[in-house]
Amino acid sequence: MKKIITTTFFFHLLSFTLQAQVAIGKENVSNNSVSLEFGDSENRGLVLPYIEDASKISENGTIIYDTSDFKVKYLKKGNWVDLSVNENGDEDLTIQGIGKIEQTTAKVAVGQNGDSDTKEGILVLTDTNRSMVLPKVESPHLNIINPSAGMIVYDTKARQLAVYNGTVWTFWKP
Repeated sequence: MKKIITTTFFFHLLSFTLQAQVAIGKENVSNNSVSLEFGDSENRGLVLPYIEDASKISENGTIIYDTSDFKVKYLKKGNWVDLSVNENGDEDLTIQGIGKIEQTTAKVAVGQNGDSDTKEGILVLTDTNRSMVLPKVESPHLNIINPSAGMIVYDTKARQLAVYNGTVWTFWKP
């Protein structure tokens, strides 16, 4: 019964739009330049959407976990850029395909024009003058005990982006 209520709530949540700044795991966002911000008191990350066929995605800036080759990627100028680097990603995808029906209209839009935004995606940040602050974790490769494939965080110790492809962490620094 708990699973049914949780699933129903989740799909209901995905069917509406938000028009404000959102803080997850904390009371408020840190400043007016943030659309979406995650709390940093727990060793948890953001798991990206699992995509089987990325060929239909055209919105530059989209970040995904590509299940065809087990890599975290983002779309830049129409081309997918690999953030995983390691060739040996892995994930058990069986839980996604057993009796699951994709809700193609599921979307949460966060931002000032969330009601009218037409971009496709599960979570769309619509503001043009605000950003998303990733979950912050010190040394995620040491402190996130059981990471999920497609996880992304900001490593506060090394001050860099960290992505997990199901096997290894990859770190990106400007």
